[in-house]
Amino acid sequence: MTLFPFAEYWWLYGLFTAAVLGLLALDLGLLHRTPRPVGFREAAGWTAAWVGLGLAFNVGLYFFARSVFAADPRLATPGFDADGTAWQVALEFLTGYLIEYALSVDNIFVFVLVLGYFAVPPAYQHRVLFYGILGALVFRAVFVALGSVLIQFHWVLYVFGAFLIVTGIKLAVSSAVSVDPERNLLLKLLRRLIPITPGFREQRFFVREGARIHATPLLVALVALEATDIVFAIDSVPAIYGITREPFIVFTSNIFAILGLRSLYFLLGGAVEKFHLLRYGLAAVLVFVGLKMVWLDEWYGGKLPVALSLAVIGSTLAVSIAASLLAPRRDPARRVARSEEA
Repeated sequence: MTLFPFAEYWWLYGLFTAAVLGLLALDLGLLHRTPRPVGFREAAGWTAAWVGLGLAFNVGLYFFARSVFAADPRLATPGFDADGTAWQVALEFLTGYLIEYALSVDNIFVFVLVLGYFAVPPAYQHRVLFYGILGALVFRAVFVALGSVLIQFHWVLYVFGAFLIVTGIKLAVSSAVSVDPERNLLLKLLRRLIPITPGFREQRFFVREGARIHATPLLVALVALEATDIVFAIDSVPAIYGITREPFIVFTSNIFAILGLRSLYFLLGGAVEKFHLLRYGLAAVLVFVGLKMVWLDEWYGGKLPVALSLAVIGSTLAVSIAASLLAPRRDPARRVARSEEA
């Protein structure tokens, strides 16, 4: 049984969406109206603010759930514990948020490659990422809605689980993340539909030149970011459904992780390669969640405790991050230089 059925809690989805759109409007319309590069200190402040907001929402979700569950006649059955169920909801949100936030590091690496490929000036990168994340919110909502329908069929869980296991194995054995925008079908379609200017036109996505509307390279970079996010959503949404069956928790944890992507990009964009072992931690997490869906839940008697899942996921990511910092990747150019000196 869904604890937050959309038919009864549509207003909660609407209120949350309106609050998110209000924050984004405040961000672009007031705080970043003038294009400018985002510095490290500002990015660190915004990263802390988004993480703090997500954790505050988690606390609020616990108290809200405890209140409504205690008064919900659907749940008034012998042995039902409103406080325990609310605590379960809070843990599921925190676990889903952690998974999504960790997977965001791979997104950031792709952001670096795409924005570097199109040579987007630092002053315009915030604008591209803003609209990219706005589009990502729409696509994630669609994926979450589709997932909520599909998981009504029990066999879909096995499909999701097997997909996550295969994805995790591929992530572990792949040598590197590569991006080739020229092979992107959306970009090819865009170039057929509208002419593109040879250079940037300040921060505009469209300009009128002569009698025709032209797209700018800024729009091309935006389309490339949206296309890559769709690929990441295919991995991340099933991963959270492996933790919880509640669409509201999947939706909100996804959104909070996405909201912090821009600031995380400006904070870690230049140092993301230092976490070179994180991909193995992410691969282990995806395999673990996949095994949880296809085997561990049933082996445990229905569902593996979310506190145990949180501990496994958190410790795996922490170990991979610590290992990356303790054993930094060697620079090939430096190794060549040393060998030549020898």
